[in-house]
Amino acid sequence: MSGVQTDLRPILIAGPTASGKSALAMAIAERAGGEIINADSMQVYRELRILTARPSPDDEARVPHALYGFVPASEAYSAGRFVRDAAAAIAKAQSEGRRPVIVGGTGLYFKALLEGLSPIPDINPDVRAYWRGEGERRGAGALHGELASRDPVMAARLAPTDLQRIVRALEVIESTGRSLAEWQSLRGEPVIAEAETVRLVVSGDRAELHARADARFERMMREGALDEVRALSLLQLDADLPAMRAIGVRPLLRLAQGQATAEEALEAGKAETRQYIKRQETWLKRHMIAWMPVETKEKESYWRDIFAFIQR
Repeated sequence: MSGVQTDLRPILIAGPTASGKSALAMAIAERAGGEIINADSMQVYRELRILTARPSPDDEARVPHALYGFVPASEAYSAGRFVRDAAAAIAKAQSEGRRPVIVGGTGLYFKALLEGLSPIPDINPDVRAYWRGEGERRGAGALHGELASRDPVMAARLAPTDLQRIVRALEVIESTGRSLAEWQSLRGEPVIAEAETVRLVVSGDRAELHARADARFERMMREGALDEVRALSLLQLDADLPAMRAIGVRPLLRLAQGQATAEEALEAGKAETRQYIKRQETWLKRHMIAWMPVETKEKESYWRDIFAFIQR
């Protein structure tokens, strides 16, 4: 693109897995003189290029990309870190005359950008270690009972089997002296004002999305997803780390360990992906009503309207 880029309003593109949002982001970034910034909670992990469908090296050479593959799987990346990293990436792109094109399927990340996060203080590391150890030792049911006696409001909100969130609630009340529910009622500062953004949500027919997702998982298998998971397993990471819960990791681990056949792992990976698409679609319908819809099956015919929309 020639000339100086004058419209630097961020363009936000959300959508479920396999909806074609990354291809749309690439087309817009090339046309609008942009930089693509990741808003997918799994594409941040360095070790999972294939299984999280990160942009290819060729794509990264065509258009500047930020926040992809920069976090080791041994770390638990959070929405709080994303807000800080995204704010810096947006500011850097704009300072260099590039329009931020923020794309991903993690609804919470977009919500955090536009609304801010509750200002929960950092948790004392000793408190975190204690309750995570208690979770492993005593299990979700026992800790839910503990939470009910210490923070009945949060206990009523959480399923007795949801160990991760139960532990989080116990960490917060012990470390801060206040209920997580109380902290969550406090709003943070938005990174970007909604009125100063262009927001697109890519959707499509459920059956078509499933077919695209199935085909993509098969392609991942051909491109080396199993070897990627084998390499991840050699790191001997905690099974509760986010990277270890990425779509497809667990069924492929079972395959690598001889606990499942290739066909069973493939079908399990596809099933996980379909379940994730359903959760994403539920979030999009609930939180992104005011975003401009882009239908997957009609996307090619939408180009002119889309470019006119982002330039308004």
